[in-house]
Amino acid sequence: MSILTNATRMWLTRSVTPFVFTDRPDRQLFYEECENLGLYVHIPFCRSICNFCPYCKTVYAEETCSRYVDALLQEIHMTGQMLTARKRVTSLYFGGGTPALAADRMKEIIEVIGQYYIITEGIGVELHPDNVTPPLLETLRNAGVTKISIGIQSFQEKFSSILGRGIAEPSVLSAGLKTVPFETISMDFIFALPGQTFEDLKNDIDTAFQYGANHIAIYPFIDFTFTSSTVRPLPKKEKRVLLDRITAYCLDQGYVRTSVWTFSGEKQAVYSSMTRDNFLGFGCSAATLLKDQFKINTFSVEAYISRILAGQLPTSLTLRFTLRQRMVYYLFWTAYSTQVDRADFEKFFGVSLEKMYGLELAAARLLGFVTRQGNVYRMTAKGAFYYHYYENFYTLSYIDIMWGIMRKEAFPKRIEL
Repeated sequence: MSILTNATRMWLTRSVTPFVFTDRPDRQLFYEECENLGLYVHIPFCRSICNFCPYCKTVYAEETCSRYVDALLQEIHMTGQMLTARKRVTSLYFGGGTPALAADRMKEIIEVIGQYYIITEGIGVELHPDNVTPPLLETLRNAGVTKISIGIQSFQEKFSSILGRGIAEPSVLSAGLKTVPFETISMDFIFALPGQTFEDLKNDIDTAFQYGANHIAIYPFIDFTFTSSTVRPLPKKEKRVLLDRITAYCLDQGYVRTSVWTFSGEKQAVYSSMTRDNFLGFGCSAATLLKDQFKINTFSVEAYISRILAGQLPTSLTLRFTLRQRMVYYLFWTAYSTQVDRADFEKFFGVSLEKMYGLELAAARLLGFVTRQGNVYRMTAKGAFYYHYYENFYTLSYIDIMWGIMRKEAFPKRIEL
């Protein structure tokens, strides 16, 4: 565990108590009164496994995928039946894995979700470049999907080969995207790969917008300990220069920064399953965040199916927040959007942001990490880099450890972080 993340956790929570996750089963989720609630569905199947990818996934088999979707539908019913009436939610995102491998059942999944939830801000699906074909895009569009995110990683062979990926051909993508329109067409890229330069990323960004994207995400490469990847990310100094130049270039082009790592070419183009006050997760490894609770489902496909068939939610671990812990979680993920609204914080917690974290905010302003404009604290370019830098420590100190354990144990008894 990193000394930096331990010290930060103790300071911000005003407690030496770690985050304690236990196998306490969930029989009821109290979320009916939650506002700004998002939905997430995980489809853990891939044709082949990328060695750098940390997410819960398994090699696709048609029969297993069919049983999994059957169980997924039952989990949605079990959770939805806890409501007394249909609930308005912000959005629905499908991730993976490769959700397109279940495209023929996407409409069925969305219709079952629609029995319990009213989606107000659209439905998004992650796609592999190979999925960007007119027939598949038409299937998704007819199911109700309004946003897609294509995992390009890099258009350049020298980097796609490092990641063990094939090359995405821009003209082929463009032909499919022109045939079937979507509100948001996002393309994902990885930065901080060995030898990667600003010119390399600039070319990828220009190519994305030229061939159909109206939104891009540029995520940092993170070296998870449990993956088999041998790739080593760029050093801190080079990474900061790269992120600063990417940001400056995108802003100079007139793109709007919608989060630390995302830029939009059109006002309505938004793709983010992360910046939600609360969210419900369905499927293997999916997480649920509520006012006083965080839970995560088992990473095992077979254990997930077995739990559902037994009439139980597939929860593997649950954390019951202290108030300060929940505030830290709220601020960390809200800050991903590069801003924190004082009024939103006070509405959520019933206490002013300055009363709880006035000293920290004053220090952040003094150090040039944030500025204040009315009710909103906004990250500077310097603040965005250090958010990214700290997020890397957080990922390796918390997510890396938890996911590493859960990949080996379907239902661990207890994890302290």
